[in-house]
Amino acid sequence: ESREELPPSSKTPHAPTRTVHTPALRTKTQQLLLPHYENIIIQLGKEDKKSIVATHFPCSCIDDGECLIISCRAEKVEGKVQHSKIVHPKGHYSVFYIDTVGGLHTKTKELFKNNDVKQFKNLCVYGEKGITVAEALKRDGRFIDDLGNFELSNNQDPKRLTVCTQKVEKLHQKQFKIRLPKDKKENNGKFPGDLYQEALNLRKENFGKIQQSFSEVHRVRKLLELGKSVCKVIVKDVSMGTGFVLFDTFILTSAHLIKGYVEGKALQQDVEVFAVFDYEKSEPETNFYYFRAENTFTDFDADLDYAVLEAQNIKVPPGLLSEFGPLPANGEACVIGHPAGGVKKMDPTCIIETDKRGQAIDEHLYQYKNLLIIKTISDWLKEHGINDILIGGCKAGKVATYHTFMYHGASGSPVFDGLGRVFGLHTAGYVCDSVNSDESVIEYAIPLLTIFENFVENLKEKWKYIFVYCNVTLKCKLLQSGPT
Repeated sequence: ESREELPPSSKTPHAPTRTVHTPALRTKTQQLLLPHYENIIIQLGKEDKKSIVATHFPCSCIDDGECLIISCRAEKVEGKVQHSKIVHPKGHYSVFYIDTVGGLHTKTKELFKNNDVKQFKNLCVYGEKGITVAEALKRDGRFIDDLGNFELSNNQDPKRLTVCTQKVEKLHQKQFKIRLPKDKKENNGKFPGDLYQEALNLRKENFGKIQQSFSEVHRVRKLLELGKSVCKVIVKDVSMGTGFVLFDTFILTSAHLIKGYVEGKALQQDVEVFAVFDYEKSEPETNFYYFRAENTFTDFDADLDYAVLEAQNIKVPPGLLSEFGPLPANGEACVIGHPAGGVKKMDPTCIIETDKRGQAIDEHLYQYKNLLIIKTISDWLKEHGINDILIGGCKAGKVATYHTFMYHGASGSPVFDGLGRVFGLHTAGYVCDSVNSDESVIEYAIPLLTIFENFVENLKEKWKYIFVYCNVTLKCKLLQSGPT
């Protein structure tokens, strides 16, 4: 092993344009080692066996007076990587630390190209602000090429996870451990035999508990009472969905029901929207009533997929604004709506946590048995954006997911928790249309508190009385429910 200490004075005034192995910084020993720079380990600072940096680590990120200790190993430590030849000022980078001792599910897998790095506490990694964690570790060169869908757990708060597709900005000067997904080699990523059955049994057990909770008479009675505010939404000659009374005569529903028929904040002149209440029995037995909505929207947001319509001079059931609440921690959920434009129905279900969504999708696909069909469905789902709701996706932390038979025609339905609080607007899902199947793979709702915050922001300048009423009502309700 060859070893040399690079003195602090070697850092020149022009260091911000150099990395730690640039020619101006090389001593005689370093120049001899140059053909074998992939075998080099560079220790940052004199503290024994603490942090090591890559050979392309930018000098602008090294503090004045810092000492670098260089040693050479028999085997390759760092792979050849394409790094930027331009070294930016310190503020352009996020510098963070990865422990050489891995976290969850790493005991049987190598993380580094050379295990000599395990003699040190951590690897100091850098990344230009704007790149992802995965890109930073791949460019680093010291980690194995295929870390897969890894996460970083914060050493100060191990439950706080950073997925590999997140940007590096918020990682600066923090320390992490690499966590890997559970090894699926034994089952090739599928759920054959007893493993599939075990997962299915667990889901049935959890769902059974949820069903039992919603079977309590007082809960059913409350949901039926709140369900009076739910209505069938008909966009004449265009689509059907669901909505519910927000407050007064304002109706909340999904914006995509009228997508393509909106001009500014108003419906096109020839488009009519109706809301039907008390549609609980098939015609002609039913005793429903309906009204036409105003042509101008009170609020409309395509990104959050909601629209607020106002009824035309008619008395409607009480609004559900005062029943708003956060996403339930216990996973209990119940959708009330008009699937396929039919009579009002309710479906108790359970929320699928973000890190379990991939498994839930695998479970659903396993029923098809045929690998070709599974691949066809899987490709179709990816093309239609299902990765958006999985870990690292743009919607992963912004929606609540669950299974339900209520999909076509149920968009705009309120989603309740076990206490009767409304926490979500049933928005969309992914259906196996690619194999002539009409089964939903997974559905999702947008949190109502997110929608309402946006709604209030849009209206507070225009209609002060609505802002005051809504803000006070919501705050009172949240105070009653305790911290979220």
